[in-house]
Amino acid sequence: MREISVPRLVEPLAAGGLADEVFDRARREPDTVAMSLGGDRPGGVWVPLTAAGFRDEVMGVAKGLLAGGIRFGDRVALMSRTRYEWTLFAFALWTVGARVVPVYPTSSTDQVRWILRDTQVSAVVVEDEGHAMTVAAVCDGLPLFSRIWQLDAGCVEQLVAEGAQVPDEEVHRCRAAVRPEQIAAIVHTSGTTSPQPRGCLLTHRNLAYGTDTLVGGWGEVLTAEDGDRSLLTFLPMAHVCGLMIAVAAVRRGVRLAHQPDMRPGALLPSLASFRPSCVIAVPHVFERIFRQARRRAELGGKAAVFDRAVSVAVRYAEAVERERHGEGTGPGAGLRMQHALYDHTVYARIRAVFGGRARCAVSGGSTLRRRLGLFFAGAGITVYDGYGLTETSGGCAAQPPGAVKFGTVGKPLPGDSLHIAADGEIWVRGDNVFLGYLNDVRASRTALRGGWFGTGDLGFLDDDGYLVITGRKNDLIVTSTGRTVAPLALEERVRDDPLVSQCVVVGDDQPCLAALITLDPAAVAHWRKLTGQGGGDGEDTALRAMVQRAVVRANSGVSPAESIRAFHILPAEFTVGGGLLTPSFKVRRGAVVEAFAAEIEAMYAAPRPSGGSASLV
Repeated sequence: MREISVPRLVEPLAAGGLADEVFDRARREPDTVAMSLGGDRPGGVWVPLTAAGFRDEVMGVAKGLLAGGIRFGDRVALMSRTRYEWTLFAFALWTVGARVVPVYPTSSTDQVRWILRDTQVSAVVVEDEGHAMTVAAVCDGLPLFSRIWQLDAGCVEQLVAEGAQVPDEEVHRCRAAVRPEQIAAIVHTSGTTSPQPRGCLLTHRNLAYGTDTLVGGWGEVLTAEDGDRSLLTFLPMAHVCGLMIAVAAVRRGVRLAHQPDMRPGALLPSLASFRPSCVIAVPHVFERIFRQARRRAELGGKAAVFDRAVSVAVRYAEAVERERHGEGTGPGAGLRMQHALYDHTVYARIRAVFGGRARCAVSGGSTLRRRLGLFFAGAGITVYDGYGLTETSGGCAAQPPGAVKFGTVGKPLPGDSLHIAADGEIWVRGDNVFLGYLNDVRASRTALRGGWFGTGDLGFLDDDGYLVITGRKNDLIVTSTGRTVAPLALEERVRDDPLVSQCVVVGDDQPCLAALITLDPAAVAHWRKLTGQGGGDGEDTALRAMVQRAVVRANSGVSPAESIRAFHILPAEFTVGGGLLTPSFKVRRGAVVEAFAAEIEAMYAAPRPSGGSASLV
């Protein structure tokens, strides 16, 4: 199968903009809870904010923006972690017809300078003094720039006070002038290959269509057994997925809470107290939850029990999957009994991590590994994996409700078409596809071909029309022997080992493949506790042996010519702040290869074990 289309589920936005729903909903159901505030703080209690209350706060900030000189069509940057005020400012800006420019709060000074100059912003909203200093250091050369508002310095209250004398009618005149085809956000890609992020022009229609389609078609995924729809958003709101969550919640009546810290010590208590009806995350989060659960079991002397429970969950979910696709009769009596036993002893604890009420989750940003998806499904949390890019307003494919096929990213969203080009590249067409790149006509023409957007990703459609991602075009490795290798699958096999955090396979113009590997610090500390290792050469040798076994296992699934022949263990994980990961935790391959060029050269120059390297020849 080379191409597939799915009929529309909703109609594209015909009039107005994203902010209209704030006011419409407040008229229809003013007392419905729209937001939950404050519970992200230690010991905090979630305080409800009604639809009417949210409208009033949006109106207050919108009036302050007008009083502060923001005008229709202006570009205003938002540089903050995921918090309520981000959503508040976004909808206030859309209310007055301004354009949102998200900026990652972890961005370097050079990245901030590039984005602000690329967009020529009129003002910036920052979270704290550190961000304000970063902006102040780069605002020269911005002729339209006039204001910095700081959240932690009380800028919301300041704006509301400044705008108190602005008539409501002035705000409504601006809102009435917004059209669906106008730009709502300029979202810069966090791409793994381009030297500078590109600003994607996303319209009100793009964002509304994508979110309306997802919530309209996947409403049952978002709904708990008691009928509640609620989301705790913790993904960066500068990422298109985080932006999409906020838009979807406001437009489709999903109660929304914010958590600015994705670290387990902050995130897990918030999940437990808020108890969302569904969890939306990236694969990194699901992997961390699984690994942490296994480490706890191992420390309690129950690793064997946990591993048996994992095996049962995977086999149970596979049987259910085959039955739903008409290929089997479902789990047998024996398997059902085993599954029921572990449901009380293991799976219930996994569900409790998500707050205890969610039975579904959504994963995006990169592909969730099949076995991990099967485990969570067997444990009672069905993870709906999806696929999308900034250029497609977040989503363009997702697992159909009730018909998940793990290891794929599902079928096209209703209204979208997917095409597999001759070279394996995935093309997308639909109302969620962006207008083009800001200030880059050539790149826009290259990416948009007769209505189709070339994603740069490689994949195929299986016989049932499900999309499987196999890698990136720019990631293909061509060895000196002329063999072309897509490294993604091999890297994921190495990462199946609990000790391994990240793996980057290299080998361009080299006779064989090699790998740069980082270790999970928590897993290493856990391993030390179990083995009694105290550091030194003995520990280094033992760790290398463990990693070598992981590489050998990964190699068993490929031909000798496609196997990893040498590896190097790096001293620390790749990080977003270090520029080696995107904010959605995808590896910036080019940056890694550049940063560790000496280590790569050493692996090929001296393939025998030395330091952190080991030869598998």
